[in-house]
Amino acid sequence: MSRPIRLMIVDDSMVARAVLSRMIEADGEFEIAAVAGSAESAIEALAHVVVDIVLLDLEMPGAGGLKSIPRIIEAARGAQIMIVSSFAEEGAEETVAALALGAADTLPKPGTGRFNGRFSEILVARLRALGRADRPSRETAALIARSQASGPALRAMASEPIELLALGASTGGIHALGNFFAALPPRIRVPILVTQHLPAAFMTVFARQLGVAANRPAVVAEDGMALVPDTLFIAPGDAHLTIAAGFDGLVVKLVRHAVSSGCLPSVDPMLASVGALLGRKGLGVVLTGMGRDGVEGAAKLVACGGAVLAQDEASSAVWGMPRAIADAGLAAAILPPDKLARRVSSRCSEK
Repeated sequence: MSRPIRLMIVDDSMVARAVLSRMIEADGEFEIAAVAGSAESAIEALAHVVVDIVLLDLEMPGAGGLKSIPRIIEAARGAQIMIVSSFAEEGAEETVAALALGAADTLPKPGTGRFNGRFSEILVARLRALGRADRPSRETAALIARSQASGPALRAMASEPIELLALGASTGGIHALGNFFAALPPRIRVPILVTQHLPAAFMTVFARQLGVAANRPAVVAEDGMALVPDTLFIAPGDAHLTIAAGFDGLVVKLVRHAVSSGCLPSVDPMLASVGALLGRKGLGVVLTGMGRDGVEGAAKLVACGGAVLAQDEASSAVWGMPRAIADAGLAAAILPPDKLARRVSSRCSEK
């Protein structure tokens, strides 16, 4: 059997720590390696204990969970950060900020006396997905880099300027998007579509924060919106973001049909519509996330002559979605977000 997934619980409530510990340890796949009552104590403990996941509350005395995320990530040496906090539901601003700072996932903490039932099932499932995500050692990452340098099975990519960029992401995606846009030129002169798996209640805040990070206008997409260059159009939480031909150019078309991945919004319809309308002049990027959302749309985009880039394993919080692209032989490049941005900029017109 593989070793258990090791966790640290960081919460100022002794009751919450005890209940979460019992809930998690009831599943033999986990081991509680440490607990802490503050972010400062967690950082100190992480110097002496190795864990796979840190469960972090946001509302705590002292520096608090939110401001401490970068320091906890550094001290945790590769462990994933999962926010389990009442703020994850009540304070969308704080939750999206936590994801942008590098947290891999969030889950609202139930009220007093409701630490059971469905919450327990969801928590364990999320922890298992994060804990079993393939995160390569430095040696493995070096081997991957060498194999890519020697010529992996990558598809050729057209060289002419693109007319639209479509980005898809899930778990860890907000942080990856921040890194991507930090390396992207301030003007690429094409519209940018973004499908990020988030509940509808978070989308307005997400759009505002991503717009700041990208230094571009960002809007939650609405049906019929004209696509404007260097503006981010973000899929709402209750519809798939696709494109259609309008009288004066491309426009947003929101659709709500079921897709095989079960995701809403889904990356698949977005990429498929880009391929259908733009062919070789459409470019997709699939970033970190659980599952296989995006691979069907990527196949359709590539079949129409477009190209898809995928985030590499070493920089992904969960190498599920981009791995599906790579395994299917659909990727034109497999790189960390900053290098993906440079590859995108190479396809952008200088006019």
